[in-house]
Amino acid sequence: MANHWRSQTGPEDSGTTCGGRQPQRSSTPRQPAHSLGSNQPRASSSRQAKGHQPEPRVASGTTTRRVSERTMQRTQVHGALSGAGRVGQPRGRVSGVNSASAGRRNLAGAGILIVGLVVAVALGALIMVAVRGCQSAPEPQGPGLATEGQIEVQIPEGAGTDVIAQAFVDARLVSDTATFTKAVAAAKADQSLKPGTYVFAAGTPVEAIVDQLTKGPNTSANRVTIPEGLTVAKTAAAVESALGIPAQDFMDQAKASLWVGSYPFLAAAQDDSLEGFLWASTYDFSGFTVDAKSVIKAMLDRYQQAVSKVDFAAGEEAIQQTYNVTMTDYDILKVASIIEREAVSESDRPLVASVLYNRLRDGMALQSDATMGYVTGGEVTADDLLKESPYNSYLNKGLPPTPICTPSIECIQAALAPASTNYYYFLIIENGSYSNHTFSQTYEEHLAAIDKAKADQGA
Repeated sequence: MANHWRSQTGPEDSGTTCGGRQPQRSSTPRQPAHSLGSNQPRASSSRQAKGHQPEPRVASGTTTRRVSERTMQRTQVHGALSGAGRVGQPRGRVSGVNSASAGRRNLAGAGILIVGLVVAVALGALIMVAVRGCQSAPEPQGPGLATEGQIEVQIPEGAGTDVIAQAFVDARLVSDTATFTKAVAAAKADQSLKPGTYVFAAGTPVEAIVDQLTKGPNTSANRVTIPEGLTVAKTAAAVESALGIPAQDFMDQAKASLWVGSYPFLAAAQDDSLEGFLWASTYDFSGFTVDAKSVIKAMLDRYQQAVSKVDFAAGEEAIQQTYNVTMTDYDILKVASIIEREAVSESDRPLVASVLYNRLRDGMALQSDATMGYVTGGEVTADDLLKESPYNSYLNKGLPPTPICTPSIECIQAALAPASTNYYYFLIIENGSYSNHTFSQTYEEHLAAIDKAKADQGA
């Protein structure tokens, strides 16, 4: 794709001033270089408490005896108490002993020899029956394992190993719960099994099932992935595509005023916007009926969790001392969002941050295409940069009114810890096999970097 260029004194369509266009950080190709901005979105994780179970009793003959915990568990699994789903006899019941002893009779009127012989025979029979009765009854047999097809299994939030085991037995993917729990124990995965919707082929080894459960759902059903760098509007579109929730419903609920009571960090949000707060992640709502509110709540929860260990105050104090620029947490989010749209590599982030802070310190306009790209929703032309807008960082100094996208945690960290440089410009180009990341101190150096990049690409 051909690159287009722009200088400060004679802008051309989609050119460069302080920086160059950043490429996509996913398999989606990023557009070639422009100024500070980038106008394409980038595609750049408890156990269920068991209720108290009353200890059951089972009858054997005319007596009632307590059942061991192990037997109780087995009878619950196989339906021995209720009879539901029972195949064969429940294990744990000792039979035949009482009837054998009841069958013993006094042999009055017989001779001593006959009495002794009969007693001996009766005792022998009693021992045989007792031994037979003490042997374990055959393990109940279920309907058998599935032999073909793809089988979907839903694991609810908070499900423990025992509940998950039964789900796979019911799905005929595992023969019995003991086999599953042993595999979980062997993998030391008891606390790592993740909820969601899974699909397994019949005959999948139990070890492979457990391994997948530790990784998370392997199907996209009722799941949405939000990459870093999306705006609220594009997040709404992604949610509609993945979950079927109308984008307009999402936008109607994406108002800071509707959520600030539960999330105090939204008090600083401008324009009643959740821009920057809808955290980028994969959200699995398998087994749940969701709407716009529940999705937004999950995203705000994830944001709150992600930044809970970030020391905003320390970073803001360091920026004040170094650049004499006063920053709030919300300002940091704005800077991070610009870094998200501008930087390509990990090493770019603190350097881009330094360019932004150097310009803020010296009262210079940021001159980022990315901020105006938030208004256009795509490419930024030379004419766009002449239009008045609070997001036009060519015509207005300082930060935009809101963040321009949701940044990654790495970009937030870069915004709090910029590199120490004298850079005021950067050129970042990713164009096929050509890559150029040049940071400059002066405008003349920046123009020279642009000319060299053109020559290198035969432009």
